[in-house]
Amino acid sequence: MIKPADVSTKRLISLAPDNWVKWVTQIPDIVAGEILNSEFQWISRESDVLIRVESPQYGKFLVLNELQLRYKPEMPRRMRAYAALAEEKYNLPTYPVLINILKASDAEIPTSYELNIAGLRAIQDYRVINLWEVDVEIAFQQPLPSLLPFVPILKGGDNESTIRDALRILRADEQLNQLETVLGFFATFVLDSAIVQQILRWDMALLEQSPWYQEIFSKGEERGRKEELYLGIELALEIKFGNQGLELMPIISQITDLQKLKTIQQAIKTVNTGNELQQILSTNFI
Repeated sequence: MIKPADVSTKRLISLAPDNWVKWVTQIPDIVAGEILNSEFQWISRESDVLIRVESPQYGKFLVLNELQLRYKPEMPRRMRAYAALAEEKYNLPTYPVLINILKASDAEIPTSYELNIAGLRAIQDYRVINLWEVDVEIAFQQPLPSLLPFVPILKGGDNESTIRDALRILRADEQLNQLETVLGFFATFVLDSAIVQQILRWDMALLEQSPWYQEIFSKGEERGRKEELYLGIELALEIKFGNQGLELMPIISQITDLQKLKTIQQAIKTVNTGNELQQILSTNFI
């Protein structure tokens, strides 16, 4: 059985930073340098990964990698802020990249921030990469080991055979084998949880230690809003129990008390089956 590991985006990108920056910028002769501190004095949040790079054509500059589990409407403004703060801190031009992991809707995702106040304009362009539009073969051919854990959600990667191929590569490499939990997490979005457990040969308790899994649970805690709690609960049910878990959402969606919703969210972590959770709902909330 594998052990929990640091599977942060910084760790993923640091596996092959040269290949990563070539892919996100589409600049073939770019070379990655130091992965820099991306914490800024004026904001408490860190952008995901900031890399100092160099290219014969463009010289030295920064590649700012902002990975989002799902796209949020406020991202254009954030991309403008992060790019400006990075440029101010390191006195280098910045190439911002927004990488969206899971598809939130069919709405078009903007590739720039634009603001006009009394004729004064603020414009920030940035590159958008939606992982569900990225061909799965890129992860295997370039190679891009940083993308291997995302194989299940890449275009053409949502099948058992391809996921097994990615798992085989991860397990064969000492630097990559601990990324298995991330692969397992995203595999639950495209395969039944029982099949995922069979393929990976470990139980869901290990998956729950993944930072990605924890991020989903934390979504409902960020601002305490009901709609975010509903989203966090729905995703957690799908990950842990598959379709059986999702069948409980019509019941849960009738509950409007925030504290009760948070209690249900915590209960999902402790129960072993959907039937156990249904019993808790029937006894305490219905």
